[in-house]
Order: sequence, then C-alpha cells, then structure tokens
Amino acid sequence: MLGGTEFVGRAITEAALTRGWDVTVLHRGHHEPPSGVRSLLGDRTSPDGLAALARTTDTWDAVVDTWSAAPRPVRDAARLLAGRVSRHVYVSSGSVYAWPRPVGYTEDAPLVEGASADADATDYARDKRGGELAAVGAFGSGRSLLVRCGLILGPYENVGRLPWWLGRIAAGGPVLAPGPRDLPLQYVDVRDLAEWTLGAVETGLDGAYNLAGPPGHGTMGTLLDACVRATGARAELRWTDPGTVLGAGIEPWTQLPVWVPPGSELHASVYSGDVSRALRTGLRCRPVEETVEDTWHWLRSLGGVAPRRPDRPAVGLDPSVEAKALGI
Repeated sequence: MLGGTEFVGRAITEAALTRGWDVTVLHRGHHEPPSGVRSLLGDRTSPDGLAALARTTDTWDAVVDTWSAAPRPVRDAARLLAGRVSRHVYVSSGSVYAWPRPVGYTEDAPLVEGASADADATDYARDKRGGELAAVGAFGSGRSLLVRCGLILGPYENVGRLPWWLGRIAAGGPVLAPGPRDLPLQYVDVRDLAEWTLGAVETGLDGAYNLAGPPGHGTMGTLLDACVRATGARAELRWTDPGTVLGAGIEPWTQLPVWVPPGSELHASVYSGDVSRALRTGLRCRPVEETVEDTWHWLRSLGGVAPRRPDRPAVGLDPSVEAKALGI
C-alpha cells in the first residue's frame, strides 16, 4: 500500500488486514498506520523517497496507489515495482472523463486530453489521468486495475463534505437544506470501495471501472435526515428551492457540500455514472444511514474535528450567509 494512513488508503489497508492479508505500507510518517502492517518510511516527492522500497527484495501480489498529485511519483513507484508485484491498482477518479460527461457515462466515455505519466502537477483531472497512464505504462493493461471513483464518503474522510454536514446539523437550529429532498445522489462508502477493490485483486480484474453506488442509492433527504438522527441534534431542516439557493450566490458542491442543483450539467456529470460493471463484479453498497452514523461516531472520537487535506479547498457555508438565505 502506497500511503495507507488516511481516508481511502487507510480503509483499504484495514480491510486487507481484516482479511488476514500481509500488508506493507510506504508512508511519510505524518500519521500512524494501522496496527499490524509492515511500515516503510518514504516521501515520494523527494529524490530518495522510494529508497525503502528499493532496498527490500520482497515481492507482493498487488500494489495499491491512491496518489492524486503530479503523476511522476506514480510512474516512479510503478516502474520500481513492476518486476516484483503481480498487479497494480490505481485509485483514480471519474474526473478523468472529458467535461461535460454525458448522462449515464460508461468507462468508454472520452477522457481528458493533455495528460502524461511524466508530467508535473497540472490539474486534478489530468493528474489522475496521468497516474492511470503511469500505471498502465509500467504494468501493461492486463496487470492494471483503474478504479475511477465518484464521490467518496465515510469514516476517515479528510475532504470535509460529510463531516461538515454532521458538524453543522449537530450545532442545531434552522439548517439550510438545499432541495429538492428527493434529489438523487451517487457516492460510495469508502469501506465498500475498499472491499470491492480487494475482491477485484483476488479475482484478477483489470481495466477501468466506474466505482460508486447506483444513482439514487441516497438522496439529499435521506442523507440529511440521517445526519439529524445520528447526531440527535435539535436541528430543523429547512428545505429550500434550488433557485433560491443559487439566487443567494451560494456555490453548489463547495459551500453546500455534496449538493448540486437538479437538471444542471454538474448534476448530470457527477451523479449519473453507469456503474453496472462494478455492480456485476461484486460492489455492495451499505445504507446511507450506516455511512452517516459510522462517520459521526468516528468524528466524535476525534473531538468533532475531522482531519483536512491541505491541498483541497475549504468547504462549507458561512453562518451569516446561511442566515441571510433563510431570512433570519
């Protein structure tokens, strides 16, 4: 596991340990890895960042890489490990598809242009596509699995989306709930992502897979209602028409995490992916209530403050903007 101490990497590492797998984790030492792994230290942005891997003569059944910055660290690690690892799993993103994504886009949809395995950091979409090219370039298409994730929620989230909603609702009072209540969402619980990924390694899957639950597995209503129940807060969800939300100058996705207005290009691109390949190959999605409740329990174990990736923009709505939009 390249990483393995935060969010997706940690969930995959813990799931592998639960299966009884022997797990080696290469990480920077900023966070403690799960107990039971073999820990190697290395910063992949440094010239000698892979020295710990280079010194060992171990072989592995699979390597999992979640890197999301410049593609070159993916390339360098993949080249180093190609002769000692049977299969490469790169946790990619639906962002690799050219914008706007067509409604119901499959794994054959057009991809972003201008990506390279040898590139410095550009933008998220091309960086992730460059990581895909790096993995396939070193391992070949028959030994590479590209996991193109949609929205990821669940414990260990370090982006701030579900933790923000839980924190806001826990604070109580009138809450701006962007409508409509039945707005379909498409996401994957990080633990379901982990289980599918490990199952894919066991069965030898290769190629690209869109990985998220089916559209409508959750809605804004089921998500926010679950937040109210999990926190036990005295919060009043005030469902607000999308036009009113947008008219107040509130930005979808960032100021109101997870939410995008229905009928928009953004909603079609983010929440309409065809995930039938993943479902046919074993993806199982737990109820939204379980994702929310477990995330709340994890958040409380940290004192209510979730970790945040420094390379991601802040999310959430300023209380004064919310109050003004609600007319209070």
